Amino acid sequence: KEEFARRGDEIYERKIRPQVTPNDEGKFALIDIETGDYEIDEDEVTAHDRLVSRRPDAQVWVTQVGSRYARRFGTRYGSLA
Repeated sequence: KEEFARRGDEIYERKIRPQVTPNDEGKFALIDIETGDYEIDEDEVTAHDRLVSRRPDAQVWVTQVGSRYARRFGTRYGSLA
């Protein structure tokens, strides 16, 4: 689990954070830690659906833009446990 979190955070910091705007603050970023593919949306379910439509086997890391604390594995409606 620690490796999963490290990879998700690394992708966010390297690839996503430089591209987010103040308008993205508070939105959810869902990241496939295997491919680096991601989706950002104010609705977590919408972001999830878009990501898994492209990456059905996505290993999803969820974070909230601008928050150091909103990070977890999977989503509320599906876990990677």
